[in-house]
Amino acid sequence: MLVEDTIAAIATPPGEGALAIVRLSGPDAISIAERCLRRGERIRGAAGTRVVVAAFLAGDSGVIDQVVVVVYRAPRSFTGEDMVEVICHGGHTVPRQILLRFLSEGARAAEPGEFTRRAFLNGKMDLSQAEAVAELIRAGTEKAGRAAARRLEGGLKQAVEGFRNGIIEL
Repeated sequence: MLVEDTIAAIATPPGEGALAIVRLSGPDAISIAERCLRRGERIRGAAGTRVVVAAFLAGDSGVIDQVVVVVYRAPRSFTGEDMVEVICHGGHTVPRQILLRFLSEGARAAEPGEFTRRAFLNGKMDLSQAEAVAELIRAGTEKAGRAAARRLEGGLKQAVEGFRNGIIEL
């Protein structure tokens, strides 16, 4: 894993559904997305967070889908890097075509958990929060989901800091 490269992955589970999300994160995320969109230059100068509706192009200039593109500028993204999320129609074909197009433009397929790992490495969350992401995804009950959500919000970190401060004061 390199944190200097740009990664891409389908962020939603495979299968039939109305929508899917394909993510890009890294230094070339915005330029890769720009090359894949009709009138992609609209995202180049985006400051902060920007939402654009666009046609996502196949390599041969045909259209894969009409998509919603959300651009997040570093450091104000989940990973702390420039990041793009493409919201497309679901199913198996469209998200896969979009991912393959991103890979053909220079992104690398993300390893499982790599977006969260980058968030941790870039100081966007601590280790307990990164672990809570996986727990939240795997939660089989509402109670387990709520516990993971509390950890994701920093509940464990706050408790540990409270103990730490008390010990320091002693």
